Amino acid sequence: MDKSQLKLRLMQESDLELVLSWRNHIDVRRYMYTQHEISLTEHTNWFNKVSKDSNYNLLIFEVDNKPLGFVNIHQIAQGGIADWGFYTSPDAPKGTGSKLGEQALDYAFNTLQLHKLCGQALDFNEASRKFHKRLGFKKEGVLEQHHCAGQKYYDVICFGLLASEYHLITNNEI
Repeated sequence: MDKSQLKLRLMQESDLELVLSWRNHIDVRRYMYTQHEISLTEHTNWFNKVSKDSNYNLLIFEVDNKPLGFVNIHQIAQGGIADWGFYTSPDAPKGTGSKLGEQALDYAFNTLQLHKLCGQALDFNEASRKFHKRLGFKKEGVLEQHHCAGQKYYDVICFGLLASEYHLITNNEI
């Protein structure tokens, strides 16, 4: 994938059904805090609420103008501290997630000028844990038995990446 073919754009109302189909796919949904199938009404209500909140950046990742992923960057504290969440289309080509991550970090640190980006992964989501580490995030802690799914409790792994660390990583790659 050539970088000139990659972009993030703001999510529009016209993206709702596509993003919902990704979010409800079992390969995405099983790693989320909310694991039930979300209705279009529930999804639309969520979008109408958060899209009006300037602390949220709802983004669609595209390759060759084809939507292949979703990124949510939510500023949670003063001074440029934000959480992020993301997923790719279940049928996205191999490597899409890495490119989505690179674009999202560029957006977070160069466009939004964040100081820190935080992520979380359920302890059984090994792919997300490895993904965060590949992008340069550091493991900052574990919230023990912090999420209940069905009858079982799971740890939540917390990650963080500072702007200074991100810029050091990206400057070393040039």
